[in-house]
Amino acid sequence: MHTEGVDGPVTSRGVFFEEDQAVATAARLRADGYDAVVVREPFAGEDDDEDHPWAVVTDAPEVALELLVEAHDGWLDAEDDRVDPMPPLRLPAAPRRVRPS
Repeated sequence: MHTEGVDGPVTSRGVFFEEDQAVATAARLRADGYDAVVVREPFAGEDDDEDHPWAVVTDAPEVALELLVEAHDGWLDAEDDRVDPMPPLRLPAAPRRVRPS
């Protein structure tokens, strides 16, 4: 995933419902020497732009962001939470023929 404004590889994403919590988290991460950007994070099916939560996208280690997320009532969007699609099933090329008994 590439996000505008983050120079290094994105390793962590924290999500917040309040903009000031997201901004404070990003400011702290930048003060610690990491790149951090605050972006709007629309959920699937949401129409109201005012209800979109805020995400902090950063190259900081996940543990650093996790501590700040807990302090600011957000949640960590960990890579482990994202489900990779399963490999395709190996299906037969033709129907199986059953011999009569």
